[in-house]
Amino acid sequence: MRKSFKSVALLIVVLLLTALVAACGKGDSKVSVGIVLPTKDEPRWVQDEQRFKDALKGSKYTTEILFSQGSSAKEKENVETLINKGIKVLIICPQDGDAAAAAVEAAKDEGIKVISYDRLITNTDAVDYYVTFDSVSVGAAQAQYLVDNAKGSGEPLYLYAGAASDNNAFLFFQGAWNVLQPKIADGTFKIANSSEAEALKDTKDLSRDQLSKIIGQVTTNWDPNEAKNKAQTHLTAAAADMKGDVAILAPNDGTARSIADVFGADSAVSSYVVTGQDAEQASIQYVIDGKQSMTVFKDVRTLVKDAMGMAVDILDGKDPATTGSYNNGKVDVKAKQTNVITVNKDNVQKELIDSAYYKASDFTGL
Repeated sequence: MRKSFKSVALLIVVLLLTALVAACGKGDSKVSVGIVLPTKDEPRWVQDEQRFKDALKGSKYTTEILFSQGSSAKEKENVETLINKGIKVLIICPQDGDAAAAAVEAAKDEGIKVISYDRLITNTDAVDYYVTFDSVSVGAAQAQYLVDNAKGSGEPLYLYAGAASDNNAFLFFQGAWNVLQPKIADGTFKIANSSEAEALKDTKDLSRDQLSKIIGQVTTNWDPNEAKNKAQTHLTAAAADMKGDVAILAPNDGTARSIADVFGADSAVSSYVVTGQDAEQASIQYVIDGKQSMTVFKDVRTLVKDAMGMAVDILDGKDPATTGSYNNGKVDVKAKQTNVITVNKDNVQKELIDSAYYKASDFTGL
């Protein structure tokens, strides 16, 4: 009987210790804010990693940052890892807006607040907040630059877009189309490389399905090599009246440089105006050298501060301040929007050097 009692007592002790270890395992690292970023292969996200760490310095909160390396499966695994570390807030920039829904739903089930960062997670009610640049304004700024620098009438317009899996690509293109469409309709521009856009040239407000048809035809998938190949294909097929002075809507800096190299190498293209976005160092050098016309500067320092400030408010039990909302296909997500700045050769010094975003020594010919 005594032996049996000892065995039961020992079993109870073992079970209690097991439960205690399991409980400690979940919150042992005391990670307050989990952050998941798309890839380490682009300078932007590596820079964001350090900025996020710096944003929490001096606070009582901690963070862990994981990268998904272009894989939605890895992204979901990263979220699960952070959930198991006891996070209270998840900041996530999705690799694929739709695919990320399952990952954030798992976080919501654990009572974790979810902040969609830079790109919107779509078709789920598990997103609490969205921190973003005003993406429609980005596209509008790109298009306005093309309009302001148009040469006469009938100028060939080459359209390119981001990835169809990224909701931002739709917002950028929507913003650009809103500005370009009246100038296509009145003959200032003629569409050179998209039959889908040509078919919709008299339609100002495009539906998601209509946008999808155009983007599907001119997508770069945010890949400079894909952008280069598309540009070469388009120029090879272009008639003589689709060369000369041309306007090019390129969605971001990586694709802009590739597209600019292709158009710059074609002797039948006498001049080109090409847009960009992100103010990447390599593209700022292209702007200084006259190979890229402009870029939309999105000061990610501000975006990081907005996202981490929102996370700290949540941890402190406060309601974060928001400036608008975005419908993600399921719910209207409260958003904090950060303004964007058009940068060209004339204001590189003021916007990027004087603001200490870059050092003058990073460039030649400034």
